Amino acid sequence: MADREPILQVRHLKQYFGKKDFKAVDDISFDVYPGEVFGLVGESGCGKTTTGRAIIKLYNITGGEVIFKGQRISAGPRTFTDAIAAEKKASAARIEKLKNGGDAQAIKDEEQHLAAFIKEQKQAAKEAARDQKDCIRLYRERRAKEIREEYESRLAGAEGDVRRTLEKERDALLHEAAKENIVTKMQMVFQDPISSLNPRMTVREIIAEGLRIQGIKDEKYINQQVYEMLERVGLVKEHAERYPHEFSGGQRQRIGIARAIIMNPDLIIADEPVSALDVSIQAQVINLLNDLRRDMGLTILFIAHDLSVVKYFSDRIAVMYFGKIVELADSDELFAHPMHPYTRSLLSAIPLPDPDYEQRRRRIVYQPAIAHDYSQEEPRFTEIIPGHFVSANSQELARYKAEYGL
Repeated sequence: MADREPILQVRHLKQYFGKKDFKAVDDISFDVYPGEVFGLVGESGCGKTTTGRAIIKLYNITGGEVIFKGQRISAGPRTFTDAIAAEKKASAARIEKLKNGGDAQAIKDEEQHLAAFIKEQKQAAKEAARDQKDCIRLYRERRAKEIREEYESRLAGAEGDVRRTLEKERDALLHEAAKENIVTKMQMVFQDPISSLNPRMTVREIIAEGLRIQGIKDEKYINQQVYEMLERVGLVKEHAERYPHEFSGGQRQRIGIARAIIMNPDLIIADEPVSALDVSIQAQVINLLNDLRRDMGLTILFIAHDLSVVKYFSDRIAVMYFGKIVELADSDELFAHPMHPYTRSLLSAIPLPDPDYEQRRRRIVYQPAIAHDYSQEEPRFTEIIPGHFVSANSQELARYKAEYGL
């Protein structure tokens, strides 16, 4: 996928809570490419749901940045304040050494370097805050510029009806770009199909709410869209007049999916969309998401803790543990060659409907204090083979490569 631009870029994302900085998500980075299903897995409390909510701007992120369709939509202020604090500390240590050497000019140069660095970081913080606040307007301006540049070359030399047709196409695209809201191009399907739907609203009102917020007032058009979405997710238009409590769990989740896709999104964040459902219903919902992905060209960030479901549905998988990504690889590669001890522990917990296998299955217990020795060197997120990343220090990396036969 290296030849394609990612639709979503998460860079050093940090999400801390409380005065004592509880690190729910601690410095994670990954890319999601158009049309793929990117699985994010880990045990309960590892930070995967928080990651999804931070990406879709339900939280103001603490640090790092989120870039969607080439536009930065979120930026954490801690990125810049931490950089300034770290540089001040390093600069103070360098100045102390220079004082011992008595080099006055070098001390002055160091002080100037620190002042320039602080100024640069403060300016970057202002730009990041502006991008986050004005991301919708900036994206519209960028799209309009791209459309004009594209049609400028196509109109060069065009005459008569051909030119008029091209100009009409350009004006229509510019009109559409002027109304486009980049944030609504991301939608979320929540884990709990009961609490995520307003019990006082009918299904019609729930699904149509996004359109109304966007300012659409044509009731005929709204009803047409609602009925179409209901049919897409396997329901019928008669369901539009009912309330959420009149449906089963699987049907409620289909309503939640309809509410998301009516906005015609490019990216759906599916936060454990099947974990609250029966196994037979889980397969139906996964197959529905697969059909929507194919028919609508959706990209899906699929959050789950069931690795067997994620393997079936995802193109690539990232494994999270205590707020960090410890391994990332293609689905088949991760299952064939798991490297991190935590990934191996998760895989060993997957049951299979085979009594002979179950008798032989050895459950691997992950104990970080025993599995790792980071007293001398901290781990780094390293690409061990193309597309396969693992969190490891130099000693662990050498061992993983030997096990892999590299």
